[in-house]
Amino acid sequence: MARTVVISGGGTGIGFAAAEAFAADGEQVVLLGRRGTVLARAAGRLPGAGHCAADLSEPGDVRRAAEFIEREYGAVDVLVHSAGGNGTLEERPAHLDPLDAVAHDWAVNFKLNTLTAALLTEALQDHLATPGGRVLFVGSIAAYRGSGPAPYAAAKAALHPYAFQLARRLGPRGITVNVVAPGYIEETDFFGGPFPEERRAELIAETCTGRVGHPGDVAQTLRWLASPAAAHITAQVIQVNGGAERGH
Repeated sequence: MARTVVISGGGTGIGFAAAEAFAADGEQVVLLGRRGTVLARAAGRLPGAGHCAADLSEPGDVRRAAEFIEREYGAVDVLVHSAGGNGTLEERPAHLDPLDAVAHDWAVNFKLNTLTAALLTEALQDHLATPGGRVLFVGSIAAYRGSGPAPYAAAKAALHPYAFQLARRLGPRGITVNVVAPGYIEETDFFGGPFPEERRAELIAETCTGRVGHPGDVAQTLRWLASPAAAHITAQVIQVNGGAERGH
């Protein structure tokens, strides 16, 4: 019987790759995100996929999305949090005082990467399949290394204690909770444009595998963690970075 898989940020990048992986298994995929046109186009590429446009950092939008999912699909078997991203790409008010700019950057990154995950989880927790539900957060190697913008790294790191607490709370219901932390992944919108070739070479050199990561690498890890084979894995951070976190 097909499971219902809800994926935030499912219109592009890692989120869409995860949607493709689950849809290929015959699962019922539901995509969430801010950009309705992008979501509709992505859903149209997947058999039977549903979608709902919502700003998941806004409680009202999250409530509306949760009501849509409950009404149309009932229980949620797998919840994948892929929404988020590089807050430096968000529009910033012009001529900010330096301290105001710091406040803006930190607030935006936590809003995009932490608040979206917490609000959606809390809204759907009572609708998670019991037993057998799965909650999966997409974190980042930056949470370990402090690489990239500090507000982004901190926002991703905040997912760890939340996931661990959630695992303890939901474990008695037979629900597992894990974080998948990618390293450098190409074919996403994270960098907002072309990536410097010199920096790309440096990141590849940090890996043990000698290659970049792809959205499918993360998607297949999410898919496995959502499978019965991973039923006894919870409260973990699974790194998908070719060994780059260890450095060379």
